[in-house]
Formats: sequence, structure tokens, C-alpha cells
Amino acid sequence: MKALLIIFGRFLVGAASVLGVWALLVAVFEPPSFMLPGPIAVFQTFPERADFLLHHAGITAFETIVGFALGVLCGALVAVTVWLFPLAGRVIMPTILVTQALPVFAIAPILVLWLGFGMSSKIVMAILVIFFTVTSTVYDGLRRLDTGLVDLARLYRVPRIRELWVFRLPAALPAFVSGIRVAAVFAPIGAVVGEWAGAKGGLAFIMLQANARGNADVLFAAVILLALMVLAMRYAVEYLTRLLVPWQAES
Repeated sequence: MKALLIIFGRFLVGAASVLGVWALLVAVFEPPSFMLPGPIAVFQTFPERADFLLHHAGITAFETIVGFALGVLCGALVAVTVWLFPLAGRVIMPTILVTQALPVFAIAPILVLWLGFGMSSKIVMAILVIFFTVTSTVYDGLRRLDTGLVDLARLYRVPRIRELWVFRLPAALPAFVSGIRVAAVFAPIGAVVGEWAGAKGGLAFIMLQANARGNADVLFAAVILLALMVLAMRYAVEYLTRLLVPWQAES
């Protein structure tokens, strides 16, 4: 409870600082409302368009959560497979690196072309964005085992699968936790990039429509919802991973 209160307090301080700077910029430079609306005008949009905003935020949230869960699962499974079968890793890892070398904005239209304008292409986009992070961190954690434990496993001729279960996976948990904490931040961005390429709904759909119509207040409201979603994902995953790895020290 104390940790949650500290996090909430930090959020309030950060939000108040951002709002203060925002209001000051509007008051000093007086930009046109279609370029930079004031915070009051934007926050008035929430009660006025609550159903519309929450409906599309729910779409992006669903795509994010499903993409995050599948991305973490697939990334961890691939990392374990690569460690168990080094020969397979020589084929899999270069393929993964090639997919990461391509910019996500180039992949998103292809996914929309293949999977359509529904949620499937956005979920796959979220998976691709976080997949490499999870795979690389888990694989690195599996490889970085204490040399004493490695020698012990070799001395007793422990089978590779048992070595994985008894020694490698527990040792890789801190790296796995770090990977999914980073993935939690990028999963919503992956979903939004997929929506940007073409969608029937979602926060990026709102942004595109609002930008085309000059509704800057709605556009900024969607951006705020996206920022809140990223923060919620980050802190929720951080809280859950503390339960998974309670012995990992916090700085």
C-alpha cells in the first residue's frame, strides 16, 4: 500500500508540473486553439465525449493487453527454445534480428493488408514491437548462470532440460522481469502504430479523425488517454513482477 501511495504521489506531482507548463505556454504565447488548446478546453472534452473516448480507448487497451501477453509468452518460449537447441538458434536469432531491423511503420501497412482493419493486425504489431526485447533479455538471463552452478550441473551430468528447469529459469527471472517491464511501455505504442496504418477504431483512429477535422481538443484528449494507458501498464506490470521476484532489490 505504501509503495502504491508513493507511486500515486509521484504521478500527481508529475501531472501537475506538465499541466502547469502547458497552461503557462498557452497563456504566454496564445497559440490558436487548433494548434494548442488550453488544458481546460481539453479536459472539458472528457465529460462531453466520454462514451466516444472510452469506447475507443477500450479497443486500444484490449489490443495492448492481448498483444503484451502473447508477445511475452512467445518471446520467452523462443528464448528457451534457442537455449535448448543451439543449432536452431543459429537460424532463429538472425531472423529475429532482421525483423527488428525493419521500421515498424513499414511493417504496419503490410499487416493491415494481410490481416485487415480489425484488431488482429494491431495485436500482431504489439507482439512484434515487444517480442525482441523479451526474447533477448530472457535468453541473456538463461546464458548468465553462475559458473559454480554450471560446474555442478556438468559434474552430476544433469540433463539439459533439467538444468533449464532447476538452474537456468530461476536465475533468468530478474532478466525476464526487466524485459517485460520495458515491454509494458512499448506494447501500447505498438498497438497505436498498427491503428495508425489503418483501423476501424482505437485511440490512433481518434487522433487521425480529430487531426483531419481540426479538433485539437479531442486529439489532445486521446493523447492523454494513451499516456495514462502507458503509465497504467508500466506500474501494473511493475507491481505484479515484484510478486514474481520479491528478492530483487529496488534502488
